Amino acid sequence: MTSFDDARSQRERMEAGDLYIATDPELEEQMAQASRLANDYLRQSRAGDPAAPATLSALLGEIGEEVTVRPPLYVDYGRNISIGARTFVNFNLVALDVAEIRIGADCQIGPNVQLLTPTHPVDPEPRREKWEAAKPITIGDNVWLGGGVIVCPGITIGDNSVIGAGAVVTRDVPANVVAVGNPARVIREL
Repeated sequence: MTSFDDARSQRERMEAGDLYIATDPELEEQMAQASRLANDYLRQSRAGDPAAPATLSALLGEIGEEVTVRPPLYVDYGRNISIGARTFVNFNLVALDVAEIRIGADCQIGPNVQLLTPTHPVDPEPRREKWEAAKPITIGDNVWLGGGVIVCPGITIGDNSVIGAGAVVTRDVPANVVAVGNPARVIREL
């Protein structure tokens, strides 16, 4: 059994980027609250309710001016996500924000994109015991993520880059390039 001589709460361990237990009751309540807000945002958006932008602001950590997020939106906590001004997020974004997810200004996020910060131990025993950790994701300004892109934990995508539909980003992508494939590779400079 994995154990740690550590007085920190599981939330404190998670926020520090250390291994933690995701099924901790405090964390589960925070995830449930985020799920409620995401569901409220979906319902309000579909009904044209003017409260929808305030609900989205309550869900996310930081949101710039003139941001569009088309629901549904799926998050772990929401509060660890920041979206820069004038960014457009299409339907079905999955943003597992155990660690910070920073999306720059003027980005285009296609439908069914996954931003995945959680990691799990390779060793089967701590994985069986539900230990996990996370690494942040940073997406620069004016980035376009095509439909179905998957961004893995710890990735940075540089300003102005384009990631082709269906790509799986397993390594950092520099600024001003087009990257495609699985794993994503740079095919040209912009």
